[in-house]
Amino acid sequence: MVSKPRRLRVHWLQHVPFEGLGCMEDWFLSRGHNLSCSKLFEKPDLPSPEDFDWLVVMGGPMGVNDQDKHTWLEPEIELIKAVMEQSKRILGICLGAQLMAAAKGAKVKKNRHKEIGWFHVQSQPMGNDPLGQALPPRFRAFHWHGETFEVPTHAIPLGSSEATICQGFRTGTRGLALQFHLELRPEDVDRLTEACPGDLAPGPYVQAPEEFLEKSYQFDEANEITRRILQAMENCG
Repeated sequence: MVSKPRRLRVHWLQHVPFEGLGCMEDWFLSRGHNLSCSKLFEKPDLPSPEDFDWLVVMGGPMGVNDQDKHTWLEPEIELIKAVMEQSKRILGICLGAQLMAAAKGAKVKKNRHKEIGWFHVQSQPMGNDPLGQALPPRFRAFHWHGETFEVPTHAIPLGSSEATICQGFRTGTRGLALQFHLELRPEDVDRLTEACPGDLAPGPYVQAPEEFLEKSYQFDEANEITRRILQAMENCG
């Protein structure tokens, strides 16, 4: 008999209306976890670390250094810092990963190339680390970013792609920052494309929408890795 997981309070931070949890929402609900959200684009209210067991920080077109335009960025970074200091579960994706890096004191800066579309990530071996083992040695991920970050002090780098030297890091026993997207479904990428057409100026690592939407199996493969990552994070007692 398989035991049910402990019901966790999962809170996620949404920065723009067109970028949600993707396939992660169904997974959290299927596992019986309690799911809540702060929609910072509507109301810049943030929870306390005591209000949740697991924080998920999603992406958005703004940058970590746009604090003059988005006043909630600074307190959000402070919240993320407190969560990591308390060794709570935290998953940051794209902007969320950059915010985690900033909270750890690492520099967030413009990447040498804009990276948009499906590109391979070469992961870094991490031995018996359960979160590291959730990532295959080489896998295809969806990217949509123009900024990057340095590996924070005492963090473990996850890997790289041709366009981006640092594609993520592990911090503590329950923290994971991913510059790329594995959670997106075709409909999620459609929304990104409609909301941010200006990002798609030609470049060596910028694919056209018809190119990154034509192979649905890529989304299925990436979503399966997402579920493996979430399972590993859930099991981090």
